[in-house]
Parts: sequence; structure tokens; C-alpha cells
Amino acid sequence: MNLFDLSLQLNGFPIKKARAVLKAVQQQNDNEFKAYIEQEKQNIVSYHLKHNPFYKNLSKNITVEDWNSIPVMTKSDLQQPLEQRLSNGFSKGNVYINKTSGSSGDPFVFAKDKFSHALTWAVIQNRFGWFGLDFNKSKQARFYGIPLDKKGYYKERFKDWLGHRYRFSVFDLSDGAFENFLKKFKTSSFDYINGYTSSIVQFAKFLERKQLVLTTVCPSLKACVVTSEMLFEDDKTLMETQFGVPVINEYGASELDLIAFENKNNQWQVNSETLFVEILDEENNILPNGNEGRIVITSLYNKAHPFIRYDIGDIGILSKESTAKTPILKQLIGRTNDIAILPSGKKAAGLTFYYITKSIIENDGNVKEFIIEQLQRDTFKVIYVSKTILSAKKEAIIKVEMETYLEKGLHIIFERQDVLNRTKSGKLKQFSSFVKHNT
Repeated sequence: MNLFDLSLQLNGFPIKKARAVLKAVQQQNDNEFKAYIEQEKQNIVSYHLKHNPFYKNLSKNITVEDWNSIPVMTKSDLQQPLEQRLSNGFSKGNVYINKTSGSSGDPFVFAKDKFSHALTWAVIQNRFGWFGLDFNKSKQARFYGIPLDKKGYYKERFKDWLGHRYRFSVFDLSDGAFENFLKKFKTSSFDYINGYTSSIVQFAKFLERKQLVLTTVCPSLKACVVTSEMLFEDDKTLMETQFGVPVINEYGASELDLIAFENKNNQWQVNSETLFVEILDEENNILPNGNEGRIVITSLYNKAHPFIRYDIGDIGILSKESTAKTPILKQLIGRTNDIAILPSGKKAAGLTFYYITKSIIENDGNVKEFIIEQLQRDTFKVIYVSKTILSAKKEAIIKVEMETYLEKGLHIIFERQDVLNRTKSGKLKQFSSFVKHNT
């Protein structure tokens, strides 16, 4: 029995219809696909102008045929009660409702109509199918957070059962916990690993310390899919070595869809079937492929709630090799609120600090994981988990490297902790800035 599909159908999400629509879209040739995208863009704007008072008020004096006249939506636009943002005919009782994680600093509740949500799952199932993974049959080792209250805990465990998956909690990443993880892999025929990058990296490091390749104890393993956090190339290499399977990078947003999924050519293929993805500059001008800018996304099918030219809060680059049907995300640079502003006024991606430190700190063999916080324009704190305190020599090397890559006069503070704080969902935010950008 296909329990996962059945659970979607029983909850009113027409997965069979969604798969049929997705297949029809994918079978179009390049010219048909271009026409399809342009038509769907106009359709979704026209629908919300007619049926959604919130969007009509937000989008005054626009021309549906002129895409550049359509305003860019931000997360702050959506921070008002959900009832005020729903289209006519939709209510909390007949839509899918969820909330964003708040990692951007602007959390909000959102809704999808049931067909739109079914399409989300159809796309996810399609992409996992590229690697022979089936949500109804393939057993998943899931590295995620889990609610600690009794009701939430058992609800997630039931959903895991329907989804043919076993959940490993990411809130305890000690060697003792990893030993228990390993026992489960030895006795379970897992087909793939799926979850937050940082937690799975820590499990790979544990296996490296044990000089163990996971497929030697779990030969059924076919792949590892990581999501929600930055994947660095050396971490990918480590995981592929210690797991013995390919590592696949996923990029998505709960309020939208699966945005990009690594294909078999190691390209981050953008979901062009249900989303329209643009790269814009700070003045909302469309940038040519190959240029770095803000990632702005239109959900082509969500009629319950508008996500039209929605600024997701990320910065990235579309490859010059992209086509309308097969856009390729060349690089995901980070979140717009992860930009560090230095004393000179120079801007730098926050992950630059993280990457510089990472290249030095991990050769130490002592530090398990770390995060970086910007406290003031010239002051950064490196918070790390390790058996012993970093040596003065290692701290000095990190300070010199940061000033070499960025600028002189930076103050770097180091703080050792027993465990790093994760969000309620289990995500780890590698870089955070507490500096207001207008100061």
C-alpha cells in the first residue's frame, strides 16, 4: 500500500491530479514551455488581483502584461493576520497552513490551496525519483528536530511512519548519541539519509573518527539528501567518503516549494514547473544570468495566498547556461540578512567569515562545530564546541586570516561552549549579525 500517497489523498491533497499536471508540463518542448510560463505568470497575477483584496491593495496601478510593473513582495508585507491575506473563497478550514522557520528574522504564517500543496509533493517526489528514491517505498533516515511536547512528538512520529522514515533527533550530537544512530543503521535497511546539513556532517565526522564507511554496515543505502543549511564542498566530500553514497543538495522554502535540486550532472536544477525564479538587483531590475542578486520567486499555482515576485531573502546567481525550461542555480551565496557591514562600510557575505574560520579551525581536529556572530561592526564572536580551548596560536591565525580577507582592525572574540543552540526545528545558523544595517 502506498501509505504516503494515501495520506495526502485522505487529507484532501489530490496527488494523482498533481502528478498528471506536472507530467504534462514536463513534456512540453522549449517553445511551448516559454509560452506556458508567460501565460501562468499572467494567470496568477490576474487571479489574485480579482480575488485577493490584500494583493489588490499591494499592487495598485500595475499592468498584468508588463511584468516589471508588478511589485516585489517582502516578508514584512506578509506580517499581518493570515485571514487578511487569503483569497476569496478560502479559509483556514480548506487550505494547508504552516509557518516559516523565522531564520530570516521575519517569521509568518502562510497558506496554500490543496492542489498547490499536492503539486509541491509531486515535484519533490519527481526529483527524488531521479535517484531511484520513492516516498512510498524507500526508507529514510531523517536527521531533523522533533517537538518535545507529547502531542507534537507522537504526531511527528506518526507522520514519519506514514512517510516510511525513521527520525534521528539532531538535538544530541554527542558520540554516545551517534553510537545509537549507528546501531540503528546496522539493523535497518535505510535507502537514503535526509536532513539538515550541519547535523549530518557531524555524523560523518563521527564515522571518520571510527574509520568506518556507513555502507559497510548499511549496504542498502543509496544517497544522502541535505537541505536548509549551506553545504560546503569539503563537507560534501567528507560525507560522500564516509557514507559511501552520493550527496545531493536541496534548496527549498516551506512557503513556496522545492526551489532547486541537484541533478545527476551535479547541477542545481531550479524548479521551473511550478515556480518562476528571477535574480534582481537592489532597485528590482532583472539581472542577466551570471550576475549575483536577490532571489525573487513567483508561485504559479497557489491561489489561496499570493507569492508573486516574492523576495525570499536569499542571494544567488543563475548560471549563464540556464534555459527557461532548465534554469540552473550556479551559486547560493546566503541570506540578505547575513550580510556583514564592516567599519569601513564594506559589505561582505557573513558566510565569508564562517568559511575563513572553517578552513583553519577544522584542521585542528579538536573543534566539532562552530558559529559566528557579529556583535558590532568591528566585533565578531566565534562560538565553538570542542574538548579543549583553542590555542592562542590558532586564535591568532584566525584573526590574521580574517583581516587579510576582509579588513584591518577587527576584534575577534572566542567562546567555547558544550553545545550550540539550534532552532526549534533543529537548524543551525552558521552566521548571524546583530548589527542594524542603517547604523
